[in-house]
Amino acid sequence: MKYLFALFSSLLLALPAMAQESAPDALIKTVTNEVLDIVRKDKDIQSGNTKKAIELVEAKVLPHFNFSRMTQLALARDWRQANASQQKALTDEFRSLLVRTYSKALTEYKNQTIEFKPFAAKAGETDVRVRTEIKQSGAGKNIELDYYLEKSAGGWKVYDIEVGGISLVTNYRESFASEVRNNGIDGLLKTLQAKNKSGEAASVKK
Repeated sequence: MKYLFALFSSLLLALPAMAQESAPDALIKTVTNEVLDIVRKDKDIQSGNTKKAIELVEAKVLPHFNFSRMTQLALARDWRQANASQQKALTDEFRSLLVRTYSKALTEYKNQTIEFKPFAAKAGETDVRVRTEIKQSGAGKNIELDYYLEKSAGGWKVYDIEVGGISLVTNYRESFASEVRNNGIDGLLKTLQAKNKSGEAASVKK
């Protein structure tokens, strides 16, 4: 799981609030390039300043990710077992887990480049895929990176990402389902809380 995040996290944390609505492909292209430029120039983030990376993620990413739907997709049928309070708590913890993982990967960015694939959407389409490819330096293998976005009242929102054909949300599904089977919804919530606390402790030590 950590490897999966490391492949794409430093390249997707780039969806800032924008006054006007952009086409989904233009949005991702513009802001991805913007954030990568910031990271290239920020020596603190490059040297592993997780706190500063988290601040960047909080400012640029969160308004344009649909964490509620991401959590619902990750839990699949088990989402219906949770009451409204549990659903909110699970979404908050899953959000924290993703943000912290993204932030760590952002500090490990090593000047990869991105190729934006041709994009075509039908008129009125509200659920789209934006395809990109990470170009590795040297002999590293290029990585396909696809964003799935849906149009809502608040604009285009990312609800899933595929890396090399592997879905972010479904990649969690098996472990979440196993935890729910063994320990229920509250057990899964406690597991996520423990992971987040562990991540916070590691950041403090640095």
